[in-house]
Amino acid sequence: MSAVTPPTERRVSARVGAISESATLAVDAKAKALKAAGRPVIGFGAGEPDFPTPDYIVEAAVEACKNPKYHRYTPAGGLPELKAAIAAKTLRDSGYEPEVSEILVTNGGKQAIYEAFAAILDPGDEVIVPAPYWTTYPESIRLAGGVPVEVVADETTGYRVSVEQLEAARTEKTKVVLFVSPSNPTGAVYSREDAEAIGRWALEHGLWVMTDEIYEHLVYGDAQFTSLPALLPELRDKCVVVNGVAKTYAMTGWRVGWIIGPKDVVKAATNLQSHATSNVSNVAQAAAIAAVSGDLTAVDKMREAFDRRRRTIVRMLNEIDGVLCPEPEGAFYAYPSVKALVGENAKEIRGKRPQNTVELAALILEEAEVAVVPGEAFGTPGYLRLSYALGDEDLVEGVSRLQKLLAEARD
Repeated sequence: MSAVTPPTERRVSARVGAISESATLAVDAKAKALKAAGRPVIGFGAGEPDFPTPDYIVEAAVEACKNPKYHRYTPAGGLPELKAAIAAKTLRDSGYEPEVSEILVTNGGKQAIYEAFAAILDPGDEVIVPAPYWTTYPESIRLAGGVPVEVVADETTGYRVSVEQLEAARTEKTKVVLFVSPSNPTGAVYSREDAEAIGRWALEHGLWVMTDEIYEHLVYGDAQFTSLPALLPELRDKCVVVNGVAKTYAMTGWRVGWIIGPKDVVKAATNLQSHATSNVSNVAQAAAIAAVSGDLTAVDKMREAFDRRRRTIVRMLNEIDGVLCPEPEGAFYAYPSVKALVGENAKEIRGKRPQNTVELAALILEEAEVAVVPGEAFGTPGYLRLSYALGDEDLVEGVSRLQKLLAEARD
């Protein structure tokens, strides 16, 4: 019988010690370290645009640096002028206009997600989490005292879960359902009809909905972004939206996100943030005002490039024996199934037979000098995530290396 470590001898709390590091950031860090050591690594790991932040946004930050009013503390919940700009932007892009008191400006989308869950969940409350999921969702739920309940979709449904699957996962402890469209890591986009069906199901059972709209502008082809609280106004009293400037405006390093939700939830999350971080950097908030208030010309140009890369990466991945890659409809990720290359199906590649996608990703990094993220990080072993938010030449070179390496697979 193993002994339990007494609290006085435990150096790291059980709550925080149970949290794993971000797998996507870990892969990106390793790729950058290898590059710094002189190896020609091509990284498909990080989920960030390769474009610079548009000039007009940077200029707004420069001017803010010179303004003494931004050299001091400002309201913990965000600059009033940014909140007003977010409300106007939400009306423009989503079709509904929240009140300023329903908005909290956060240090990026991750803080928005954690604070929203922390404001809603009590210990033991369950959150239905469609998988594949972004790595931060279940960790934020656990840190807030909740219990993530995974509902898995695969390539046969375009990585979209059904109402029937959600209902099968619902228990008396279910409090929240997570809805993400477009999705990280799969690029899946729900149709208006499917989104409405999920929203009405949540309403029927009195559930909260947490919806992440960070990729709202990155949709391709015939796919369309649907905002649940705009589609179903009656859902707004139990719906929390998280969003930010990171993906749309190539501002991942600026760290500005936000929560939109019922006033009592936003007030509770604001109280939490007032003790955790106080206000978001004023300079970054000034830049965010310029971003959300400006037109979408720069965004449209980035989306055109992502669309071109999307079609290229899907074509090239599907040319590899044992790889099946559905065409993503949004975001900037491809999520191919490589189940035919691992485990009992594993073939020998340069003396190794990878038993899972963690081992396959490690082999690809070592032998092809290409960094990808294994599906285990997203709750679904047997897949790889590749971000196509990198230059066209690097994308083609990186997937060509994959093609060459995996072509060597032998029984």
